[in-house]
Amino acid sequence: MRPQEDGCSDSPAITSALGWAELRFTHLGAVAGSLSQINQLSPAALAYLGDAVYELYIRTFYLLPPKRSQSYHHQVVANVRAESQAWQLRSLEPHLTDTELAMLRRGRNAASGCPKRLEPEIYQQATSFETLIGYLYLTDPQRLTQLLALLELD
Repeated sequence: MRPQEDGCSDSPAITSALGWAELRFTHLGAVAGSLSQINQLSPAALAYLGDAVYELYIRTFYLLPPKRSQSYHHQVVANVRAESQAWQLRSLEPHLTDTELAMLRRGRNAASGCPKRLEPEIYQQATSFETLIGYLYLTDPQRLTQLLALLELD
């Protein structure tokens, strides 16, 4: 589904999400290197990248309709916190491929240094989610876009 030619769609959230989908990351393969080089990246490095990509997606999603900065901030923080990421991961798991599930395991097994406010399982799930986002950003942006479209955001 694409926005109408005049840039409008039925919902601001759809417009925002589709605007994200229209971004082109085709140059990433050349910039990031081969798949074998990407697979050599640590899960922590992939989670670091995934955290930034996911936050940018969430910021883009809530950009329209225009709001005050404080409203943006509250919506973004509510969605990028570990508990929300863990919940989103659980909702996506039935849609994931074997390769994606293996990437989740890599991320979960590498999660360490859990903040005191979190249960270790929640932290592991959030780190797994970020690892998957980072991995797909580098290897398959179209698949990343498909999965992000499945998220249940308000």
